[in-house]
Amino acid sequence: MLRLTAKSTQFGKKTFTSWLIESAGTIPIQRRKDFENANEVDNSDVMLQLMQALEVGDAVCLFPEGMSRYHPTIAPFKTGVARLISDVLSRNRNNPDFKISISTCSITYMHRQHFRSDVLVTFHEPMIFTPKDNPELLKPIEYTAIRSLTAQMHQQISHGTLDSPSWGLIRTSKLAARIYAPLGTHMSLGDHVRVVRTYLDAFKTVRADGDASQSTPEDDRNIDKALISQLESDLKAYQDQLAKWGLKDDRIRREVLPRRTVIYRMTIRLTWASCLFVISIPGLLLWLPVYATTYYAVHNFKKTGPIFDTYDEIAQYKLVYGLMSGIAVWGLGVLITLPFALVTSILIPALMWMSLRWMEDAVSSFRSFTALLRLFWIGKPVLKQMYEQRRELHGRVMDMAISLDLPANPEEYFAAVGGKQKGRVRGLWESKAKYFSIRRRRKRDWNETLRLYDKVDYPEDDYEI
Repeated sequence: MLRLTAKSTQFGKKTFTSWLIESAGTIPIQRRKDFENANEVDNSDVMLQLMQALEVGDAVCLFPEGMSRYHPTIAPFKTGVARLISDVLSRNRNNPDFKISISTCSITYMHRQHFRSDVLVTFHEPMIFTPKDNPELLKPIEYTAIRSLTAQMHQQISHGTLDSPSWGLIRTSKLAARIYAPLGTHMSLGDHVRVVRTYLDAFKTVRADGDASQSTPEDDRNIDKALISQLESDLKAYQDQLAKWGLKDDRIRREVLPRRTVIYRMTIRLTWASCLFVISIPGLLLWLPVYATTYYAVHNFKKTGPIFDTYDEIAQYKLVYGLMSGIAVWGLGVLITLPFALVTSILIPALMWMSLRWMEDAVSSFRSFTALLRLFWIGKPVLKQMYEQRRELHGRVMDMAISLDLPANPEEYFAAVGGKQKGRVRGLWESKAKYFSIRRRRKRDWNETLRLYDKVDYPEDDYEI
């Protein structure tokens, strides 16, 4: 059994969400910041329940940061997980066969705040502890052992996600990864994140400038920090130019297109976007009550407290109210079409799902149309200048990739190692059939969201450290 944990302020309320959390066996944890008097915080009974659950073989889900946050860097970890391990090992010190493990998990959002953003969940190798092999964790215990275990967890989780001192550095690292492995490269989301993280770690190394507290495992690589620092600056300037014109790097890496070709492609894209939008209208009308209900519920909930402390509840409200209103739409549709209920009970959810797919394709086509329109108005002189700038940057990015031990031929390498199990499509028939698959992705790259414009920027660096 998986025993979830959540902050205690979510319990005891007369809401469906609170009832659902409690019914799932979630254990409430009191946080000091939720109580004016710190003496009121007592988690001794909770910790006892968690220890008993672990001793019988259950899994316990804990959040070492202690909160949900939207920052470019991971927050300092709480020591609760390490102290729990110490307590369980101490209670079973006389059992030679007892063991307990920590399985850390890293979560990487491409654009967490936007609808249809991709997310990568990475599970790491478990850390296994026994009373015999880890006497340093048995009571009486020195606090340094607790801090050391917490630091190991932090390092493992940080190495599986994009942990950056600023949003700007993530933005630049993603651009470097797109130049290194351009649009059309067959690579999984995991490979994409690992490539971005490789560039990010190198840029962080240069930023740290010998600061051990910000060092990374890649610090011992033979890299020229001056060249990398200059490359970071030039990549930022290039991305600023792309953002100014509303273009993606993929539009610049190819030769400048003749105006006649641009106009022809614009016509095709606009026609296709219009057709997809028209056929998706019936399904979008079914989605409208779901979006309206969810928006209203979340909008009212945001008034209950500071936004930085309501991320968990916002996600829960979207899930619960979206599910409930979706079921209501389905039930009402079946009721209205009662003579054909057997057909509409399947047709309604299928139409809602396909309309979302069609709308996503329509948005992507319209985004391509606007990009071509910008190419038309910018003119060849500017495009040629940006093309030369991009070609020079590509050479430097590839040189940096080789110094960081990345494959020298990314398009061939990732196509060979990707494998069908990671979502790749082989053959024309499978490609067409996958259009109707629930698991199929319609996005052209991992950075896309359901927006009429390409999302490359992040929040202002208010949280830079």
